[in-house]
Amino acid sequence: MLPAKRDVLLMASCLCDAFFDDVAIASVQVLEHLGCRVVFREAQTCCAQPAFNAGDWPNARNVARHTLSVFRGDEPVVVPSGSCARMLSHGALLLFEGESDRHEHAELAERSFELADFIVNQLGVEHWGGRLEQRLAFHRSCHSRGTRYSQAALSLLRSIEGLELVEFEEAEQCCGFGGSFSLDFPGISREVGALKLACVHESRADALVSSDMGCLLHLSGLANKRGELLTTRHLAQVLRDALLDSIEGGS
Repeated sequence: MLPAKRDVLLMASCLCDAFFDDVAIASVQVLEHLGCRVVFREAQTCCAQPAFNAGDWPNARNVARHTLSVFRGDEPVVVPSGSCARMLSHGALLLFEGESDRHEHAELAERSFELADFIVNQLGVEHWGGRLEQRLAFHRSCHSRGTRYSQAALSLLRSIEGLELVEFEEAEQCCGFGGSFSLDFPGISREVGALKLACVHESRADALVSSDMGCLLHLSGLANKRGELLTTRHLAQVLRDALLDSIEGGS
C-alpha cells in the first residue's frame, strides 16, 4: 500500500539544473509514484555548500538565507543529493552558530531529507516494486557518512527484482571530487579518482550508481579523459527505470 498523498518540496540542486535534468525528472516521477504531490519552487538556487566549503561563510550565509526564504513552510524538503541534503541538515547549523536566525535554519534542517532517506525512513517504503536486469555497483559518497542515506539507498536497490548489486574494492574510497578540492589539488584528485575507477571497472558492473551527482560527474569526466567507458546512474533514475522496465516487461 502506498502512503497517503502529501506535499513535498523538491530541491533539485545546482547539478540537476546544469547537468542532470533527468535526475530531477526521475525524482519527481518516483515521488509521485509514492503518492506525493511534488512542488518545485522556481526561486531556488543553491544550498550554499560551495561557499561554505571554500570558507567564504559570509556569502554562504547569504545563499543559505535565500534558500531558507524559498523553502519556508511545513512541508518536507526532499533533495536528490546526499551532499546538498547534508548541507541543509548539518552544514547550515554550523554556518549559523551564534547568528540570530539559527533557529530558523534548524527548523529547515529538521524537515530536509535526502531522497532515499525520505523514501525509506519517512514514508516507510522498504521494498521497491519494480524489475531491472542489471549488475550495478553502488558508490557511497563521503557526505553520506554518518547518515542513513547509503543504507536506505542500498535497501531499495537490493529489493528490486532482477537487480544484482556487485561489491568492489575500496568501496568507501572518496571519488576525488571534494568540491573545490579537485580545483585546489587536481593531481591528488585525479589519483584518488583513478583508484576508484580501477576498482569499479574490476567489478564488471553495468553501471555505477550513487545518490550524489557530484561524484558521478567527477568520475565520468575522469573516465572520459582517460579514454575509459563508465556508465553512471543516479539512484532516482534506477528506481524510475525499474518501474518502467517492470511495466514494459509485463505489457
